[in-house]
Amino acid sequence: MDFTFDTEQQALREAVAGLLQRAYDPEKRRAVTKEDPGFDEKVWSQLAEMGVLGLPFAEEDGGMGAGHAEVALVATEVGRVLAPEPFVESVVLAGGLVADVGTAEQRAQLLGALSEGSSLVVFAHAEPGSRWTPTATGVTATRSGDGWTLSGTKEPVPSGARADVLVVSAAVEGGTGLFVVRGDATGLTRDGYRTHDGTRAARVTLDGTPAELLGEDAGDRTAAIELALARATVAYAHEAVGAMETALTTTSEYLKTRKQFGVPLSRFQALTFRAADMYVSLELVRSIALWATMVVDAPDSTPEQVLAAADRARLQTSKAGRHIGKEAIQLHGGIGVTAEYSVGHYTSRLTAIDHLLGDGAWAADRLARTVDAHPYVEALPA
Repeated sequence: MDFTFDTEQQALREAVAGLLQRAYDPEKRRAVTKEDPGFDEKVWSQLAEMGVLGLPFAEEDGGMGAGHAEVALVATEVGRVLAPEPFVESVVLAGGLVADVGTAEQRAQLLGALSEGSSLVVFAHAEPGSRWTPTATGVTATRSGDGWTLSGTKEPVPSGARADVLVVSAAVEGGTGLFVVRGDATGLTRDGYRTHDGTRAARVTLDGTPAELLGEDAGDRTAAIELALARATVAYAHEAVGAMETALTTTSEYLKTRKQFGVPLSRFQALTFRAADMYVSLELVRSIALWATMVVDAPDSTPEQVLAAADRARLQTSKAGRHIGKEAIQLHGGIGVTAEYSVGHYTSRLTAIDHLLGDGAWAADRLARTVDAHPYVEALPA
């Protein structure tokens, strides 16, 4: 497999990296995440001007017509500096659902506004008491004349208090439907709060809230939701790769400069071996994240193949994130657990990514259910 990027993709990576690295050193990030909405609106607009917010959408819908490889490049740079902009949440997950399910008019309106940075769209799906399921039960949809109303609670909803538009999953006859709720709709209450990694989430309460059906009919959208969650999982894996790279680099530099007994810590074999193990974990997750992206991008991939690739990426990301985050803190010693130092923040974000759409144990359980489908392994050609 060819994991190299072409010149246009490299140019995109460099442009996004330049913007985000200028915008977010640790001090600037702490200042931005202290205040609502938890990210820099100016940076979000600059990403829109670069075409980043419309990368995966068709040109006729106001997007750039790029693939998930380009999305992966952006997500990696987001993770590298812990940029708090809701790129995966809005562009990959919510935008991906609109692109898959929405009518031509809805795609043009919602994706066009998202791509130009004038509207933030997020997916309100998780419900209190639920655990990483593609279905909805806590929010119900009821026909009201020619439209619909929604009632129930969604939590946590990433960037839910700031969103201009919510794509909401709700129980309908025969399964789970998708609906569009405007941020100023009546009966909509959003209670935002800061999460442990510095980003924002909200408790969204709907009480007879008017909603627009996403798509042509009120059919079951469980399969579409599961596929969108899988694509977002792969994008999060790349965000995690970027965060792990910085955590490893920061730790390696610390070992080279911090002295104990008059010599750098890098002279102690036990510590360098632990750093080498961190590097191995990073390269394993990088490889499987790139492979999963290729599966998502392949035109002949089935939904089952995409879901399996996402589960494999999630499992490896979970293991590597825990390993690298833990070792980064421990190899820094006491300074690693202080709020002023960056490695703790990277570990916090890696922990959040691990629990957003399903952790490693959850992914392993799903993969274990398919073992019987692989009774033998084909030998590689000589």
